[in-house]
Formats: sequence, C-alpha cells, structure tokens
Amino acid sequence: MVALQQKSAERRKAGLFVVEGCRELQHCLDAGFEVDSIFYCQSIMQERGDQLPEAYVGAASCFEVSKTVYEKIAYRGGTEGLTAIVRSRFLKLTDLVLSEHPLIVVLERVEKPGNLGAVLRSADAAGADAVVICDPLTDLFNPNLIRSSVGAIFSVPCVACSSEECITYLKEKGICILTAQLQDSHLYYDTDMRQGTAIVMGTESTGLTDIWRRAADAHIRIPMLGQLDSLNVSVSAAILLFEAVRQRECRV
Repeated sequence: MVALQQKSAERRKAGLFVVEGCRELQHCLDAGFEVDSIFYCQSIMQERGDQLPEAYVGAASCFEVSKTVYEKIAYRGGTEGLTAIVRSRFLKLTDLVLSEHPLIVVLERVEKPGNLGAVLRSADAAGADAVVICDPLTDLFNPNLIRSSVGAIFSVPCVACSSEECITYLKEKGICILTAQLQDSHLYYDTDMRQGTAIVMGTESTGLTDIWRRAADAHIRIPMLGQLDSLNVSVSAAILLFEAVRQRECRV
C-alpha cells in the first residue's frame, strides 16, 4: 500500500493504485473501476460516526486493521478510516464519447498533481467532455492528484497521450483549438466557444510549445491588470471553462 502511494513505477508495474476516502471510493466504483481490496479501521470510522457501507463488502476483499496500522498506510491526515487498492484502467482518445458540441480541456506537460486535480474538479463542474493530458510529467493515479480532484479523476474521462496524437484527434473531430497564451491573442470572452472547443493550456513557467501555437485555430488570453503576467493553471482553466458554459447557456 505504501509503495503504491509513493512510487509511480510501482503503480505501473503492479497495475494498481490507491484510493482513500468514502467519497472518492464511491466515485471510483460509480465509474466502473475494479476494486482489488479494501482496508478500513473500525475505531476511526466510529469516531467519525461512520460505518463501512455494505456495498463495499461485496465489491472486494475487505480487511480490518488497527488504528496504528491504518495511520501508517493513510496518505492524508484527517482521514476517514477507509482506503482501497484499485486496478488501473487507461482510456484512449478513441474511447471518448463526445457530446454534440464537445468541451475539452487539454493540458500540456503540467507536472503538479495538485494543479491537475483542481483542473479536473473544474472540468467536472463545467460538464466538460474530457480532460486530455499531453506529454504528462505525472501519472494519472498519483494519490495527490486523486485527493485534490476529490474523485473527479473518475467522473471526468481523462486521457494521457502525446501532443501530436491529440492535435490529430481534435482536427479529425472538427473541434476548435483555443490556446491560452499571451502572444498574438484575443480576450477570451471575445472568442466563440459555443462550437466544439478544446481549451489548451501549458505550464505557468514556459507556456505552450510551438506545436500547439501552430495548430491553434485561435489564441486567447485572460486580461492581467496587475503586475504579474499569469495565473495558476487551475484558476485559468476554471475561468475559461465557465466562459464556455456561459456562452452555451446563452445560445440562441
């Protein structure tokens, strides 16, 4: 359990990852992931006024552990006394089921799991069709990503692939590519997002690579009125996603 939490190589080798918390595990089950085993601490759950849901008992092998053991295997503080080992499952671009006017978030080389998790939460809230992580620098089942997404990693279809593969897919589907960048760009709220749209963002330090700048149908920016020239990528994603939602809600 500890090795799976701490080492991405171990997760890849075993084809397993760890989910902690009742809410996150429920999202995981709802998404059709296969739970290998569940570990719970009765005393911690009783302290919180919780009990192990009967549905979990039938879903996998369940093991009760002591509070001392649970505190060793728990990834986060203030935990709920419930954690599980789950079998990995990876989507491909061709697995995505898109709406009539899809809304997709594309992140290039974003490496901080906390940022990825926060983007997934915004994508879930905005009803995005998918999040695509291009040339990823962290794996999709990093425990901090799962934690910061509050289970949205399971509720939003998420694909990891190369930038080239993603660009080809978007072009074939006729999805408009909007790259968030400062150079040669228009204000985001002056850009039509009512059609099928992919909002593409890179790292705060280096931005997007040239392959995305060249592939873009339009370049957009968020106005910066202070002394800084960028926002956290998760904040930017939320602003742009909900502009798309606003425009679509106002569709004539």
